[in-house]
Amino acid sequence: MSRLGARGEEGQVGGIEALVFGLLVLVLGTLVVANAWGVIDAKVAAAGAARQAARAFVQAPAGTDPATAAREAATSAIEAQGRDRSRMSLAVSGELRRCSRVEAEVRYRVPVIVVPVLGGFGDGLTTASRHSELVDPYRTGLPRGVSCASAG
Repeated sequence: MSRLGARGEEGQVGGIEALVFGLLVLVLGTLVVANAWGVIDAKVAAAGAARQAARAFVQAPAGTDPATAAREAATSAIEAQGRDRSRMSLAVSGELRRCSRVEAEVRYRVPVIVVPVLGGFGDGLTTASRHSELVDPYRTGLPRGVSCASAG
């Protein structure tokens, strides 16, 4: 007496495609989560760079170029976070005079897909952060502009 189905090969590898599909979903899901974290990390790095740029601008010594000091500070902050400075752009608005508000905006391009060994692919997403500072009203070496009460 023979058992039913003992001699045939039907159904022997049934379901193996589910394992491959599950592995594919796991890998793609991991890439999505890792890239989302990369965007958040780039946003934090841009916020730090904007803060340092604004501070460097308002604290620049009189007679020097505050925009250069801001750019150097932002670049240094981005590189300290392990980021590529060529992906960063900086825009500073305001002027170096007492009670003036200075705003620094840092934009950083993040690749769409980052594969650990191969690097980044795609044009990417741009994350931005702004920070503003007030120039000290009692700062020496700066021209007197409008009074601080009317500068607001």
